[in-house]
Amino acid sequence: MATNGEQNQTSDAGRHQEVGHKSLLQSDALYQYILETSVYPREHEAMKELRELTAKHPWNIMTTSADEGQFLNMLLKLINAKNTMEIGVYTGYSLLATALALPEDGKILAMDINKENYELGLPVIKKAGVDHKITFKEGPALPVLDELVKDEKNHGSYDFIFVDADKDNYLNYHKRLIDLVKVGGLIGYDNTLWNGSVVAPADAPMRKYVRYYRDFVLELNKALAVDPRIEICMLPVGDGITLCRRIN
Repeated sequence: MATNGEQNQTSDAGRHQEVGHKSLLQSDALYQYILETSVYPREHEAMKELRELTAKHPWNIMTTSADEGQFLNMLLKLINAKNTMEIGVYTGYSLLATALALPEDGKILAMDINKENYELGLPVIKKAGVDHKITFKEGPALPVLDELVKDEKNHGSYDFIFVDADKDNYLNYHKRLIDLVKVGGLIGYDNTLWNGSVVAPADAPMRKYVRYYRDFVLELNKALAVDPRIEICMLPVGDGITLCRRIN
């Protein structure tokens, strides 16, 4: 019979030992079960190709997880999204998930400061036949958003907006995006559970970037929770995603 100490070691053996792991689930085995049972068997061939391509990139931790890509694709179909925006593209895994979900005349305004990363995934996106839906802008998103907000015809024109970029600007994005998304439309903020660090003790082992952005994520979460213009739902998918539905 195992001692208490041995039982604890056994129960902790499959758990992530460092705050900073991409999945928030209890164990790698449980996450792998979800991927192999639900995600990979139904993953679009282009999504698989781009995921495998991105896995070879040195910054692959930045990519949207496969289960979150599946979630976004279904969500966009459920809300019949047509005009969307994405802030933070990287190699375009979540962008491709969006483009595949939109109708043939759907549109995505995609922004990222690094066009080179986007161009890594672009051949796969083109092969999937959805690149015509995407307008890519290289550079900081805030100046683009400011220009969009200036023109009232853009107010309430977006069905869905996905943000997976610089966490220290999430609140700045929100101040602008709330005018651009339609009433009843959704804004999705990625990484809102930030590798589980939002509830981690101050002395918990964390990667440097996790520790640096932690306070910004906490600040965002507090602000969204009391924003009367939206109703929210925080989901433990990927690294945590908070959906904000504009209600006024």
